Amino acid sequence: MKSKALARALGVAALSGSAMAQTLPPPQNVASLSATASLEVPKDWLTVVFSTTREGADAALVQSQLKQALDVALNEAKKAAKPGQVEVQTGGFSLSPRYTPKGGISGWQGSTELVVEGRDTQAIAALTSKVQTLTIARVGFSLSREARQKVEGDVAAMAIERFRARADAVSKQFGFSGYTVREVNVSAETGMGQPQPYMRAAAAPALMAGDAGLPVEGGKATVTASVSGSVQMK
Repeated sequence: MKSKALARALGVAALSGSAMAQTLPPPQNVASLSATASLEVPKDWLTVVFSTTREGADAALVQSQLKQALDVALNEAKKAAKPGQVEVQTGGFSLSPRYTPKGGISGWQGSTELVVEGRDTQAIAALTSKVQTLTIARVGFSLSREARQKVEGDVAAMAIERFRARADAVSKQFGFSGYTVREVNVSAETGMGQPQPYMRAAAAPALMAGDAGLPVEGGKATVTASVSGSVQMK
């Protein structure tokens, strides 16, 4: 009996809540707005990906050749490593069989990568002439995490100020003296792209030790912030 009474009570409460929701008037004097802001800033983070490929009939030999090439390049890159300025890490390492038309294994092929990145673009550019056992596969500029966070904060502040100015102007245009914010969403986006192929790895010659290194120019990144929401004019 108690359970039936509780069920009836819950049913009445649900109906009452539904009825109240249906009788509530829709929001009045609400305006939906949006604003954006953007800045162009110099890219300060250079990423260079070195790579090489090997192939042969023996898997262990191919793997050994890749390891040797990577070890020599890694030792050279470590000489220039500086925390936050020149950072060095190994990239992808793969080894896979080659098959004959009949499905048998005819040999093995593999590849390995070394990634060098950081703020000291001149040191990284100079390093490209010293790494001789790997070739340049991809090169790209971007914003460092610290620079991106700072710029995104600045651009978001600009977009918020524009949103507030627009909300104030719209309220006055409709004959109201002010407004309050009902809801708002803020987002920031940085357009930087990905490291681009330098040239085909099979055709990319290693820079000679006497060369000045890879010429680099970072260009600029566009950071955009958007603010959207609604305000209650009053």
